[in-house]
Amino acid sequence: MGSLSIWHWLIVLLIVALVFGTKKLRNIGGDLGGAVKGFKEGMRDSETPASSDQQRELPRNGTVDVDAKEKPRSNEG
Repeated sequence: MGSLSIWHWLIVLLIVALVFGTKKLRNIGGDLGGAVKGFKEGMRDSETPASSDQQRELPRNGTVDVDAKEKPRSNEG
C-alpha cells in the first residue's frame, strides 16, 4: 500500500463533484473563504484595542499639551 497517485486524487475529485455538484462545491468554497476572512478580521480587531490603549494619538503639529504634576516626596531617612 503506497501513497495515492495523481490518478487516485483525480478519481476522488470526480466522485465528489458528481455527488455534490459543482455549484454546491463552489458555494461551500465561497462560504469557507468568507469564514476564514472573517476570522482573520476578528483576530486583527482583537489586537487593535490593546495597542491603542498603550499609545495615544499625537496632534498633527507634533506638540503635546500636558500639565505636569510634581511627584510626592517620601520622608524616609
